[in-house]
Amino acid sequence: MTLSAISENSVSLLAQATEILNLGSQVDIRNWVHSLYPAETAHILESIEPEQRAKIWAVIPPSVMAEILVEVNVAVGSSLLKITDRKDLIAATERLGSDSVIDLLHVLPEPLLSQVLESIGVQQRNRIEQALSYEEHTAGSVMLQDVLTIRADVSLDVVSRYLRLRGSMPVATDSLIVIDRNQHFQGLLHLNQLLTSDPHSKVENVMDTRSTGVSFRMPSRDVAALFERRKLLSAPVLADDGKVIGRIILEDVVGLIRNEADHSLMSMAGLKEAQDMFEPVVDSAKRRALWLGVNLLTAFLAASVIDLFEATIQQIVALAVLMPIVASMGGIAGSQTLTLVVRGLALRQVTPANSASLLNKEVSVGLVNGLIWAVVVSIVAGLWFHNSHIGLLLGVAMLINLVCAAAAGVLIPVVLDKMGIDPALAGGVLLTTVTDVVGFMAFLGLATLFLL
Repeated sequence: MTLSAISENSVSLLAQATEILNLGSQVDIRNWVHSLYPAETAHILESIEPEQRAKIWAVIPPSVMAEILVEVNVAVGSSLLKITDRKDLIAATERLGSDSVIDLLHVLPEPLLSQVLESIGVQQRNRIEQALSYEEHTAGSVMLQDVLTIRADVSLDVVSRYLRLRGSMPVATDSLIVIDRNQHFQGLLHLNQLLTSDPHSKVENVMDTRSTGVSFRMPSRDVAALFERRKLLSAPVLADDGKVIGRIILEDVVGLIRNEADHSLMSMAGLKEAQDMFEPVVDSAKRRALWLGVNLLTAFLAASVIDLFEATIQQIVALAVLMPIVASMGGIAGSQTLTLVVRGLALRQVTPANSASLLNKEVSVGLVNGLIWAVVVSIVAGLWFHNSHIGLLLGVAMLINLVCAAAAGVLIPVVLDKMGIDPALAGGVLLTTVTDVVGFMAFLGLATLFLL
């Protein structure tokens, strides 16, 4: 299915949901919801208001509740838990595998969390506790524990008979993990090799020894980058001693990429990626108030720069009309560079080895664009106010600001990342402050020096 078809399907589902919730009976709602996949139901629940959300949740059978809670974001999941019968939820978790239960535990409040852990078997509880012990945002925290391992000294025919006796394979299995007697990773036997090679061949003769495992300590975004570069469908996860402890599949990596994209996009606006679009007005206002306050402080800083040149502005009113142009152009140019660099940092494409070259390139781009648009605004402003000197100073100030904006767009995220601060969260505010202050200072300062 193409991206366009998926988008059209989502719109269609939401339209159906609106119509059925507004016009349909309880039976109509139940029959329609039961025809959906859990992920589709989760998408709808994230996209509708709480009152309508409750209508859908009321007709969902307990056997499906846990699967849906795993799919929705944390904020929506928390709101659904408040209207969920505890007995139904505990019963639903018994149908989930360990990996799905682990995802569910992240949204459960403490009292309910303890009850769920007590309701599952000892073996499954041990696996869950082990999984929860891994540091967040690492390969260990997202890996699946169901692995299918074989030995290198057996024939492919033995492997085939072993699989037939099992009767099933773990989800998304594209290869079998080859280990030695001590569970150490040796390579991968791809299923196409198993099916197309001589059944009397030994595993060690046809397995892929170039494959490498992923350390359970590897940051999750590095895992995503590795899958993208090597076009992987799955990868074994290894302990420090090289033993196989799990695997990561492409489905989980897609989730990591989506979460990273959500995080970057929402952080630039000071919001959390696990945001409920329809959370209460007061809660939304509280979340955004701090970010607005930070921006207000930076706005006062820019205003204080303007205040330094009050006498100049009073004598030449045209400056008040033109100075927002300088700040605005600098802000746009800086945002372009900032977005490029934040993305590069997320993909590990920007490193200390190439940051100097990137800075030089972006400053050069700022210089070229600055020269082009400086000529344009100089002519326009000169004709507008019949004063070529004002036009010239506006052009020079714009050139200065575009160059500084480009430099700031590189340096700010790189420095923040080195300090351990999320550049997507703090970069935009700092960049806006720099472009406003530099733009006003350059234009008004040059006007004070040369026009008075």
